[in-house]
Amino acid sequence: MLSPHRRLLLSKLVHLAPDLGFAPNFRSRLCNSHPDRFRIVDTSYGRALELVSWDSSLAVPFPPVTNCADDDFKDRPIIDRPPKFKLLKLRRGLNLKRPHRDFLIRLQELPDVSPYLDQQQRQRVMTPEEAEKQACAVVREVLAMTTEKRTLVDHLTHFRRDFGLPNRLHAMLVRHPEMFYVSIKGARDSVFLVEAYDEKGKLLVEDELKSAKKKLVELVNEGKRMRREWKRGYGYGDGAEDESDGGDGDLEDVDDDDEDEDNVLQDLFESGIGDDWKEICGGDDHFEDELKEVDEFWIRKALDESTRQGEELLEVW
Repeated sequence: MLSPHRRLLLSKLVHLAPDLGFAPNFRSRLCNSHPDRFRIVDTSYGRALELVSWDSSLAVPFPPVTNCADDDFKDRPIIDRPPKFKLLKLRRGLNLKRPHRDFLIRLQELPDVSPYLDQQQRQRVMTPEEAEKQACAVVREVLAMTTEKRTLVDHLTHFRRDFGLPNRLHAMLVRHPEMFYVSIKGARDSVFLVEAYDEKGKLLVEDELKSAKKKLVELVNEGKRMRREWKRGYGYGDGAEDESDGGDGDLEDVDDDDEDEDNVLQDLFESGIGDDWKEICGGDDHFEDELKEVDEFWIRKALDESTRQGEELLEVW
């Protein structure tokens, strides 16, 4: 519905599918489960997913996320009331230059542009500022559809022609810090929807799929902890209160094992080799004779070489 041609290439949609929460077999599952909405068509660029029917009830932009309802301002202090003058809401600690701030405020004063435009609205000539606001609305809508309200910038660049995004998409995202946060951590940059996170970096409204994955990870970690306790001979729940997910308990167990090995080695050195060596070699005169012959061979050979070279004779070591 965001695309003017009402179709998206499957090769491009695969990049964004994990962020949208799609199943691995979504290419065949979507059309089979919803034949009244989607169908697969062949294009010159490859197979594409095409929209069959337009639903006006779904063509609604993502509503803004707020921490609290703004329905009653009379009971609040003056500092908590919304200002009557134009104000650009930025993240804490973010300062912009005056021309950049004025540009964003001027762009904010323009009438809202829906990301779901029909053919007649797309044919209308828009000013550069209106086109940029429409592109920001499209990116905001895509990020709002994702499970974690974020995705890679490279994934968005695949849909520049499909969604009417500018060529310098990364520069546009950085130019709007009030809406997007671009993280340069990692090999590729990620873009976050600012309004979906609080000041501590947590999602205000967590997706159901993300919550289910988090519970699954907790169950898997609990099963690993139970197996570790079973292998060490502990009963389940004996050290559960002292350990948190097996973190501290594992280190203590490793230290105990190391101490046991050190004690075994120390006892071995203190006790000596034992009487077994004496029993093997002590009563065998033939073995002692062979050792004497070997010593005499090497001593005689060293003396001969030193005499041959004219060197002074040294004590045999």
